Amino acid sequence: MSRRVTLFTGQWADLPLADVAARAAGFGYDGLELACWGDHLDVGRAAADPGYCAAQRALLEAQGLGCWAISNHLAGQLVCDPNDERSDAFAPAALAGDAEGKRAWAVEAMKDTARAARSLGVPVVCGFTGSPIWHLLYSFPPVSPAAIDAGFARFAELWQPILDVFEECGVRFALEVHPTEIAFDVVTAARALDAVGRRAAFGFNFDPSHLQWQGIDPVRFIDEFPDRIYHVHMKDAAVTLDGRSGLLGSHLDFGAPGRGWDFRSVGRGDVDFEAIIRALNRIGYQGPLSVEWEDSGMDREHGARESCEFVRQIDFPPSGRAFDAAFEQA
Repeated sequence: MSRRVTLFTGQWADLPLADVAARAAGFGYDGLELACWGDHLDVGRAAADPGYCAAQRALLEAQGLGCWAISNHLAGQLVCDPNDERSDAFAPAALAGDAEGKRAWAVEAMKDTARAARSLGVPVVCGFTGSPIWHLLYSFPPVSPAAIDAGFARFAELWQPILDVFEECGVRFALEVHPTEIAFDVVTAARALDAVGRRAAFGFNFDPSHLQWQGIDPVRFIDEFPDRIYHVHMKDAAVTLDGRSGLLGSHLDFGAPGRGWDFRSVGRGDVDFEAIIRALNRIGYQGPLSVEWEDSGMDREHGARESCEFVRQIDFPPSGRAFDAAFEQA
């Protein structure tokens, strides 16, 4: 049986959830991965009011849609981020400019996200962690090993109490391994797991696009963490180096001509999705394949529709037998 195909609503949060649900159903999706912003999911209300959760579920079900994951990237980012003015819009307006106020709010918001998922009957929350050491990526002025150790320790200090609530709720947190997060490649993902004692409440939202442009083999990531792939984003990227720009992006916006890499509609970039499906089959992943659609050069409705069709076409179940079993002697 093929996996469910869902649409992450983060790139559609400018529209009411009822509108997004109707469009997604028309595009052919099985369900939505709800973003915890816009009017798609208020985690404070969802944590406290079962009636609100029932109403959100009913809205989806009216369109024949399910929900198997929710995502709170914005609050998650504030937990470990330095929290400068760039993230003021992620938190209540009264906290603008208050780095520690935003952090304290975010910690409680992530705990409420676990409670919201439990109330919705959703087993996985995807999101970001932020990072206290991302700005130390390039080691000049020299960065000591102790500074990096302290960064991972700070991540654990802030996230362990959040993960306690996830554990109490029977919900798992899936970090989207991503530049600007505590884990952005295979090496740092392993270190993040170690930092929280490899507790079962913490795993990964596998998104190949953020690995591809860095030169990391997405299949290697799956093979390295077969028991920690809690959710999957289907998202593509293309490296477009021209001898003038580099992989660091040149301070050019996404979609800008001459940028060294960019996101693409699923199936139109460099990611080998067939290899990913085969790897997911090897590890027994049966969760949703969630399209996170981002392509600055394409209409999003066109992209969402063709992405759903592409994912359905590329997905296939594993074989239950060897192809040459008929030739085995009794």
